Amino acid sequence: MQIDADPKGAFIGAKLALYLGNRLAVILRDDLPGLIFADHWDLPGGGREGDEGPLDCALRECREELGLFVPRDAVVWGRAFAEPAGTKWFFVARMSASAADDVVFGDEGQRWALMSEDAYVAHPKAVPAFQQRIKLWRALRDKAG
Repeated sequence: MQIDADPKGAFIGAKLALYLGNRLAVILRDDLPGLIFADHWDLPGGGREGDEGPLDCALRECREELGLFVPRDAVVWGRAFAEPAGTKWFFVARMSASAADDVVFGDEGQRWALMSEDAYVAHPKAVPAFQQRIKLWRALRDKAG
């Protein structure tokens, strides 16, 4: 796994771009008043708990939200991003398409779906920061060959 920053630094949360085969596992956020990016397509992840590390945070959140146990060796890239509220980590992981059969949707969000990378980065209701991070990952991946 390529990590583009120090994973021991302070952070407030982590997200996981989880590819099941060629498609991303995405979650339609709840449509509640005052919820940031309500009714938008999100990626698994969330806030840090206790003293867990960034990858542990992302993998825990994925288990809670999609019921999937993503092996650490499935994670192929990670990077910290400075945001106004604090540092957030973004990871990319790959699993087989058949892992979609094991999804058990949690109690956050309206539903989950599989979406192509192109569809996500072009979707008018995808979380903009994650669209940009997917574009960055895609450029790095394509450059590496």
